[in-house]
Amino acid sequence: MDFLKRLQINSDNKGVSTGNKWLNHSREKINSYSPVDGKLIATVSICNKKNYDAVINAAQKAFDEWKLWPAPKRGEIVRQIANELRKNKNDLGKLVSYEMGKSLQEGMGEVQEMIDICDFAVGLSRQLYGLTMHSERPGHRMYEQYHPLGIVGIISAFNFPVAVWSWNCMVAMVCGDVCVWKPSEKTPLCGIACQKIIAKIFKENKVPEGVCNIITGAREQGQWMSEDKRMALISATGSTRMGKAISSIVGARLGRCLLELGGNNAIIISKNADLDIALVGSLFGSVGTAGQRCTTTRRLIIHEDVYENFKKKLINAYKQLKIGNPLKEENHVGPLIDKDAVQLYLNAIDTCKKQGGKFVVQGGSLTGKGFESGCYVKPCIAEVTNDMQIVQHETFAPILYLIKYKTIEEAIALQNNVPQGLSSSIFTLNIREAELFLSQRGSDCGIANVNIGTSGAEIGGAFGGEKETGGGRESGSDAWKAYMRRQTNTINYTDALPLAQGIKFTV
Repeated sequence: MDFLKRLQINSDNKGVSTGNKWLNHSREKINSYSPVDGKLIATVSICNKKNYDAVINAAQKAFDEWKLWPAPKRGEIVRQIANELRKNKNDLGKLVSYEMGKSLQEGMGEVQEMIDICDFAVGLSRQLYGLTMHSERPGHRMYEQYHPLGIVGIISAFNFPVAVWSWNCMVAMVCGDVCVWKPSEKTPLCGIACQKIIAKIFKENKVPEGVCNIITGAREQGQWMSEDKRMALISATGSTRMGKAISSIVGARLGRCLLELGGNNAIIISKNADLDIALVGSLFGSVGTAGQRCTTTRRLIIHEDVYENFKKKLINAYKQLKIGNPLKEENHVGPLIDKDAVQLYLNAIDTCKKQGGKFVVQGGSLTGKGFESGCYVKPCIAEVTNDMQIVQHETFAPILYLIKYKTIEEAIALQNNVPQGLSSSIFTLNIREAELFLSQRGSDCGIANVNIGTSGAEIGGAFGGEKETGGGRESGSDAWKAYMRRQTNTINYTDALPLAQGIKFTV
């Protein structure tokens, strides 16, 4: 495919780089198969321990120089990366779609997110502000400032194979950190393509070797990163189970974690809602990326007065969904990432039925022409109760649960009564309901929306959630502070040394 050639993706690729320098092949390989057609795209060599140590050594050395570059100068590098991404947007968007399986529009949108966060980070490079405080001691000045942390380890998931890396890396880079990225073993080619895109900018600007590194691998490589005391921060995106394991390891060495984990997101459909826009938000939220977003809508909590009407609209909308090759723009839903994901989807449907769920739109896997990869499934809808065990669990697939409610207080309680706390939404034209949903008595999620769905967060806001979602914040707002260490400074410009709290100490 032409886009692979233009992105310098070969049939056999090195999987470890310290910027624009690629390290030697290792014997172990990852085979990257496309869920679109089941074909082998390319192979990638896995990072071994020798190469890993070489990367960390390069990163440590680079940090000593990179942190001394003025922040606006670091921002200039990110500005040039954004321009290079613009040049490669179509090709990289196609690779994201082909290797991961999301629709072409979503693949292009993911690359646009990378460009947007670069633009955000460029402005941020001139706004790494601290605060000034009044001292209780005369002749003293107090202030706080932020310094770079060091090496930031980034472990990303397959469902957003490039955007989440950029959320972390571009912000960390302008903060003065250096990064080591382990992309998902299910989408390694997207990571390699990004590294090759930015290598050109690094070389032209004589950026220190080791500022932005990539290693490929699976759990073992993630373990090395988590256990490594040289890693100042581990930013990990994935399942709650994975996050708990990483948090335990990093916490044992008193390191820092930024976790973006599972979601079990709900939309409340009020009797006061505009049902037409609620339908659009619910449909995209539940089937976008074939249900493989952490912000995917998994539960619809619908008022009993509009329940049957909205259910009918939703069933009719599902009948119009086109499932197939995501590189064809007329298709709405592409494949799941692999056959293991399909089996988890089928198991969830079976479990839901056993626990009393009633499917009003039937699910199942798809076979035949156009579905040869074995990764395509039907988006489905089940009527359930919120306390069912399967409903409490996040299934990374297009299964939507319908739940009925009577009062807004009951709806909010149902929304909150799951272990996860990422994204939430209410559709209502009643300002009292909207404000209640956003108040202390409302949604307990990191993201709470009114009259938009649970998916589609903008980079300007901090992204993340509570409870088993991990508590991390990435992307916009003041999320940059996670990548820096805070320092409080006091300056005495007098010829005496008064002590705090009026303490007297004489010699």
